[in-house]
Order: sequence, then C-alpha cells, then structure tokens
Amino acid sequence: MSLVPFGFGPWRSDVFDPFPLDVWDPFQGFPFAFSCEASAFAAARVDWKETPEAHVFTADLPGLRKEEVKVDVEDGRVLQISGERNQEREEKADTWYRVERSSGRFLRRFPLPENAKVEQVKAAMENGVLTVTVPKEGVTVPNVKSVHISG
Repeated sequence: MSLVPFGFGPWRSDVFDPFPLDVWDPFQGFPFAFSCEASAFAAARVDWKETPEAHVFTADLPGLRKEEVKVDVEDGRVLQISGERNQEREEKADTWYRVERSSGRFLRRFPLPENAKVEQVKAAMENGVLTVTVPKEGVTVPNVKSVHISG
C-alpha cells in the first residue's frame, strides 16, 4: 500500500503492492525548475569522529573516483570536501523510464578545532568512501616500559 493517499496526484495506488515504486514529489508541476536530484547529492553524508590521535571525517561518495573529489583546508582552519558527479549523457535512441541516481556538485565545510594539525591532513578513498584524517597537536604517546617481576 502506498503512503500517498489514493487519488492524491497522478500516481497509481495499488492496495496489493506493499512496496510501490511511485514516490510522491511535492514539487512536481511547480512553475519553477527545482531539481531534487541535484539537491540530494548536494548533501553528501559525512561522519566526524574524534579519536585520541586525530579527527577523522568519513564521507560516502558512491560512484565517484578520487579524481572527482577535492579536499582543501581553507583559511587555516576550515576543512572543505567538494566534488561533482556528472549526469549520464542522454542518447537520442535511449528511452529512460526512471532516473533516481543523483548528480551535481557537492560542498561540505567543517571548522576545525584549535588542536588540529592542518599541515598534516591526509585523505584516502576506497570503494566510494573518502576518509580524511586530521592529526591533533599535543598528543603524547606514553612511553611504557615493562618491568620484569622476579620471584
């Protein structure tokens, strides 16, 4: 059953289909151009965690290559992750039935704390997941010496 009430808009309602593929778009038919696909990709999901040694940012960027992603540190204290996914070229002979993958540019900015070593930022990308590591200043690794117990 659809979550959209029967008769509300030009969507089919099939009471026997528990998982309909029709999604209600509240902006459909508006006179201005509003792209839900571009805005969906614009909000790239990023996790930020702090470990004892560093601040770690993890971004899900499926389908992007590392050449399409850019990581910068602006103004000495702002981490910026940006990129762009281009829309697939439309061929005249192709018939499209559904376009759900998002495309467009994205930009995320994070103010870094005072203890961040911005000159030592490292980034790696594997399987569409970008990991940016920003080491922290003043992290001391304790020098632990094992003492032999006699007896």
